[in-house]
Amino acid sequence: MTADDGLDILPRLAQLSAALSRGRIAQQAIDATGLALDRPAISILTTLATAGTPLRVGELADRMQVVGPHATRQVQALEQRGLVQRVADPTDKRASLIELTPTGTEAAQTYLGTILGWFREAIAEWPTQDRTDLGRLLGKLADDVTTRLT
Repeated sequence: MTADDGLDILPRLAQLSAALSRGRIAQQAIDATGLALDRPAISILTTLATAGTPLRVGELADRMQVVGPHATRQVQALEQRGLVQRVADPTDKRASLIELTPTGTEAAQTYLGTILGWFREAIAEWPTQDRTDLGRLLGKLADDVTTRLT
């Protein structure tokens, strides 16, 4: 296998994914919210926060790459805790959208701020061009992979 076939990056992608989803930094970021949240709950909150707009449950599930019933259960639990709320869909009065409450927004921002701070610290000594290239290439990879999956 050569570097050109891309297989050499798969272990690194898995390593990064594990660090973000199951690693200490993820747990530290969840703990920083001050709320007893599990990873699926924080995933809902951060997906809504980064979407920048309320989402239907189906769209939320698609963005999280989970099945609809899983997202529905998570949304219901977060709704009971006052972290998300349902609002009318202005384009379809029969449907509702899910949006963050102020408490949900604060939790998502705290979590994301902790993760981003960790990343900033990890690459702080990198040359500016390397940091720029990383952002550009990760964006390109994420967009291309997402496009191929849809």
